[in-house]
Amino acid sequence: MRRPCLDSSTRTLSTPSPGLILPSKSSSLSSPALSSNGHETHSSSSSSAHAETVAVVHSQPGTHTRSRQSKTHHHALVDLLPDLTFLQIFSHLPTNQLCRCARVCRRWYNLAWDPRLWSTVRLTGELLHADRAIRVLTHRLCQDTPNVCLTLETVVVNGCKRLTDRGLHVVAQCCPELRRLEVAGCYNISNDAVFEVVSRCPGLEHLNLSGCSKVTCISLTQEASLQLSPLHGQQISIHYLDMTDCFSLEDEGLRTIASHCPRLTHLYLRRCIRLTDEALRHLALHCPSIKELSLSDCRLVGDFGLREVARLEGCLRYLSVAHCTRITDVGMRYVARYCPRLRYLNARGCEGLTDHGMSHLARSCPKLKSLDVGKCPLVSDSGLEQLAMYCQGLRRMSLRACESVTGRGLKALAANCCELQLLNVQDCEVSPEALRFVRRHCRRCVIEHTNPAFY
Repeated sequence: MRRPCLDSSTRTLSTPSPGLILPSKSSSLSSPALSSNGHETHSSSSSSAHAETVAVVHSQPGTHTRSRQSKTHHHALVDLLPDLTFLQIFSHLPTNQLCRCARVCRRWYNLAWDPRLWSTVRLTGELLHADRAIRVLTHRLCQDTPNVCLTLETVVVNGCKRLTDRGLHVVAQCCPELRRLEVAGCYNISNDAVFEVVSRCPGLEHLNLSGCSKVTCISLTQEASLQLSPLHGQQISIHYLDMTDCFSLEDEGLRTIASHCPRLTHLYLRRCIRLTDEALRHLALHCPSIKELSLSDCRLVGDFGLREVARLEGCLRYLSVAHCTRITDVGMRYVARYCPRLRYLNARGCEGLTDHGMSHLARSCPKLKSLDVGKCPLVSDSGLEQLAMYCQGLRRMSLRACESVTGRGLKALAANCCELQLLNVQDCEVSPEALRFVRRHCRRCVIEHTNPAFY
């Protein structure tokens, strides 16, 4: 939700420029040019919003006309606020609103461009000229420290489909202190730009490349590699990496990523459909600190791959292998045996999983908090009874479309797992009586069901 800079009563007392007045529905000031909260605002065009940004950067308010007008008006009450109060208010504004505030007057211009307000830049909008917007913003932020933005640590450009390598090259050159970069859905980004960013921003820890289908690898540029000492190696400091929907990623690319990013703790590879079990061997070898791993819809991953994942042992807390149809009880047994601290497991659609696999999980992973075995037709009441006996701290459970589950299993679950908060039994043949039993024993539990007789 966008936070307004000032309440309506204050705006009526002041004499702001049109850049501050809340626009009508037809006004171009509501364009999705620069947004800090990740939500687009409605617009007539993105080019008008960009023109506004350019005006903010290249001209200070305070013309002779405005000076003459100020003589005929009393000072607004808002002008009595100290600078620190203004900075506190401005710190809650999204990027686009902060730029508009800079158009009000000379004082607001200076305050709005205070470096302390610019640790984060968020851009959004499919039609936004993201390359130009980044170039304009970094140019203004580099005025006090030529060629570099020392305060800028986070850049979020999710959904800006017109972002290209040129925009990321500007980020790499001007933002050496960058810690977080999100370019989800920017499918024009290629390996060259990503290499440039990770080479020039040594402190980068969080990288979201989901939907960047041209990215096939993450590595240092050749120039950066030559400058590193043999002791340092070619390590990249990224801890969080999201490559969901990077369809071109293959085993060799993941091997390179693993060897260059040994500090990875969170890795998401959903729908990277070309990855096989061999890729996971390199992952376990080079990235021993991974806590969260998602392989959902990687349909070439099977039991051998899970055996390699199990080598992560005590570190792994979160694992998603949803719709990996090659996975059976064999692979699940490896995970259960070597990853006793597992908290979250998503095995939805793993049709080879049976009650035997459930039994291994229940006995070896007693700290399990969330489990999804929806669309696993071989999971029945026996598996649920084992789970209820050993995983009494379970809070979220999905059994959607588990056709072998009946009320007996649900009653065992409810009687032993009193902390249950969510239970999904949609498309399951369970009686209203069993659902009422769950509601009586797990009072905080939200039950998602498709039984019209239960209400």
